Amino acid sequence: MGSIKEYFSSVGQGVKSLLVGMGVTGKEFVTPKITEQYPENRKTLHISERFRAELTLKYDAEGRHRCIACGICQMNCPNGTISLTTKMVELPDGKKKRKLDKYTYDLGSCTFCMLCVTTCPQDALEFSNDFEQAVFTREALVKQLNYRPEPADPVPAPKPAPVTADAPAAEK
Repeated sequence: MGSIKEYFSSVGQGVKSLLVGMGVTGKEFVTPKITEQYPENRKTLHISERFRAELTLKYDAEGRHRCIACGICQMNCPNGTISLTTKMVELPDGKKKRKLDKYTYDLGSCTFCMLCVTTCPQDALEFSNDFEQAVFTREALVKQLNYRPEPADPVPAPKPAPVTADAPAAEK
């Protein structure tokens, strides 16, 4: 007897599921359809803020990017889309610091997962809304993100002359 009860219970669940699906389909029949007249309406076309099109570096008012070349975005990228090249520079106080030399991004192999943006400790990356990325060759999809010339850093202070043993003995 339990099998007949289970049979009719599953038939009832199937009919209920069918009606829910038909309700969703029925709503789509009565909603107004909107046709975008692209590319004629480029200027008025609304792109959602959540749309991820192309990775970009954030720049401040002075024209400096926030990237400190830590490489976390490169390590977290699941398919090697990001490649960083760094260089060592000397700071005004004489210390050496790693600095971003070249930030390469391959738009053609990006999965738009946003792991690079969410794990960046300096909030230096974001996705733009520029959806028109069509090119004729795959090589054109490989882009250097730090293409702007950076403002010059302050010149390091000259190092003090070393003290020699030939110094005058009058200071004793």
